[in-house]
Amino acid sequence: MAENQDERHAPLAGVRVLDLGRHLAGPTCAMLLGDMGADVIKVENPEGGDHGRESGPPFFNGESAFFLSANRNKRSLTLDIKRPEGQEIFRTLADTADVVVENYRPGVMEALNIGYDTMSARNPGIIYCSISGFGVDGPFADRPGLDQIVQGFSGLMSVTGFEGNDPVRVGIPIADLLTGIYGSYGVLAALYARQETGHGQVVNTSLLESMVGTLAFQATRYLNGAGVPPPAGNHHPINAPYGVFRTKDGYITIGATGDKRWPKLCELLGMPDLPNDPRFNTNGGRHANRFELAETLEKKLREKNSDEWEVLLNKNSIPCGPIYNVGQALDHPQVLHRQMVVERPHPTMGNVRLLGLPVKLRDTPGDVFRVPPLLGEQNDEILSELGIDAGEIERLRESGIVGARPETEQA
Repeated sequence: MAENQDERHAPLAGVRVLDLGRHLAGPTCAMLLGDMGADVIKVENPEGGDHGRESGPPFFNGESAFFLSANRNKRSLTLDIKRPEGQEIFRTLADTADVVVENYRPGVMEALNIGYDTMSARNPGIIYCSISGFGVDGPFADRPGLDQIVQGFSGLMSVTGFEGNDPVRVGIPIADLLTGIYGSYGVLAALYARQETGHGQVVNTSLLESMVGTLAFQATRYLNGAGVPPPAGNHHPINAPYGVFRTKDGYITIGATGDKRWPKLCELLGMPDLPNDPRFNTNGGRHANRFELAETLEKKLREKNSDEWEVLLNKNSIPCGPIYNVGQALDHPQVLHRQMVVERPHPTMGNVRLLGLPVKLRDTPGDVFRVPPLLGEQNDEILSELGIDAGEIERLRESGIVGARPETEQA
């Protein structure tokens, strides 16, 4: 993917998305659509904008790292949608849009007269993606849902960490992020369906459904009578040896699964008879005795440094890797080569470094076309596109329907 692709040739060019998302799940959903060329207009409260702008530290020249992480490829419009005049502007804007993304509690959009039924009556093609904590209906529909609350509620924290220890959260807001991914997946499916039906529809997902849907084999084993899965620790809950192992100077991960890799690992460790040990001669036996197996393997692994084992094992087709911190991972030549870190000019930060796109299309690629916007940075531009003249925009600004210009424009 060449740097700074032309967004006019990206796969979602011509699709307009209105992003009413706050915090992380909704903004992530809209951002992923923007990555593929959609025109994403982030509609924010004139008084402070998306709550994610205040989340931190750290801040960089007043810009929150949290906000920067979920709002690339967007334009910002500040609009008070709690007031009738702001609602009417939003409805007019939605007449020009293909998608609305929102993650308010169920019923809020309807109370503001900008719910799906109102929007679709004016624009039958509109696709309305609603993201919530626990789902749009059911006994917990009105309960507020945050990432870590749902990590615990969904069962995820029960299989993370080590037996006998405290429950452990995943080190990133995994529920929010996966819900954003699932939401964008639903929007794309609805856009495809619209080509046949000519009509939009409601897409809804929630943090709870996303996390339960991601429990995968841990859920399937329980549902089919294998019992409640315990914390997985650092070793795979099905295959062995597949986990974290101590070396002479630290730790590595090894995945010597299958009937070919397992004996090959033993050969490379100088333990050629180990595959014949009745405790370890089947995957089921190795898994049942995985902690004893790990101790046995580590007696040999402690004889060399991690990098020595990484080279030797990968050379012999045994998957093996280091355990990097975030900095080591982001600075790695492979990560940089795959353009997973990009640098772009920013109106207040000079240059900002952001994550790149994890999905690359060969012929119609997406890109980081825009850095995360300042609050209300494109107010005049977007309102002018609706045919609102400069004098009317100034009146809306003075009345508080839209916010003040960003400081960089005032200077």
